[in-house]
Amino acid sequence: MPSSEPIIWQFSLSTVNAIMWVALLLLALWFGFRLRWGRLVALVAFLTFDLIVFGGFVRLTDSGLGCPDWPGCYGQLLPAQASAQINQAIAEQGGTHGPVSHGKAWIEMLHRYLASFIGALILVMFVRALLAQRRRSGATLTDAATPVNWYWPALLLVVVIAQGMFGKWTVTLKLMPIVVTAHLMGGMLLLAMLLWFWTRQRQREGDTRAMTVAVSGRTRVLAWLALAVLTVQIFLGGWVSTNYAVLACADFPGCNGSLTPQVDWAEGFAFARALGRNPDGSFLSIEALRAIHWAHRWGALITTVVVIAAALALMRAHAALRQQAILIKLVLLAQIGIGIATVLLDQPIVLATAHNAMAALLLATLVVATCRVSGLREWQPFAISTNLRKQK
Repeated sequence: MPSSEPIIWQFSLSTVNAIMWVALLLLALWFGFRLRWGRLVALVAFLTFDLIVFGGFVRLTDSGLGCPDWPGCYGQLLPAQASAQINQAIAEQGGTHGPVSHGKAWIEMLHRYLASFIGALILVMFVRALLAQRRRSGATLTDAATPVNWYWPALLLVVVIAQGMFGKWTVTLKLMPIVVTAHLMGGMLLLAMLLWFWTRQRQREGDTRAMTVAVSGRTRVLAWLALAVLTVQIFLGGWVSTNYAVLACADFPGCNGSLTPQVDWAEGFAFARALGRNPDGSFLSIEALRAIHWAHRWGALITTVVVIAAALALMRAHAALRQQAILIKLVLLAQIGIGIATVLLDQPIVLATAHNAMAALLLATLVVATCRVSGLREWQPFAISTNLRKQK
């Protein structure tokens, strides 16, 4: 740990910089209150997708410790204010090849700024939902399409706060793999929740492109199964990335020329350990890294079969789902191609970042499809008032 101070209480900004940070968040709150509800939800979902992609770029450029404190950068709001400390860290590590550099500091802080902005907008959603709840007995609601019930925005707020804590622990625990992977999964969960919420709202506003479609129980089960299997696969992909195991198998379809590589599953999937180390402090073996990579390869095969089966079932179930099913298959094929190219071309940052983006996009397409075939009845606690006037 970077300090003896309890992790949960670490807050590195000075008083002046903390005030500036809060002032910027207040501007974000003001902006969120001015947006129409539908645009606000869509914007937060879009920015969350961007944050996931940018978070992958942070990992791939080794910028996670570009500012080794939280939420500031050496106690400052901007890396430019911490130029002297960054220069000193560069000198101590023997050059910019280490975890700290001016570029890495800016990459890490831009990621934090975007995350803070998203958190502020979700807080706006929660407050607006509470206000709408209080105005429910009034004759007129000026904020049309704001949900009367506040439970769903409250859940979003809980998730984004947890994401903020995992973002902090990513730094304070020195990129501990399970923490970084959990941070990735939290981002994916937030994106899935936002897209589900956004799709439900579009349905209640009468958007035919998001209409609920009656399908057989088998099709619905396949959609949910594909979503569950993809979630596991995203976790495995995150575990590969956070353990830097992408090139443990440097060819395809085998692993270093073998379809039965020597692996160490127990060591590879020991979660309570530091980056590159075993729980006893020894270095992680190449067999453990191969196990991590090979699990992701097998996961990709299983995911491909299940997702294709779900897409075919959706396509046959209803004409309204045909385009969405085609999109799911196209994104899946693109993801497979990018994943193979990432290995064969020695993990170029552009392809590796695109691989992360395609995982989020595939999740998004499956969430929307699953939402459309799951009906509305079970989600009435989060219903949007049917008495509110529609917005275009």
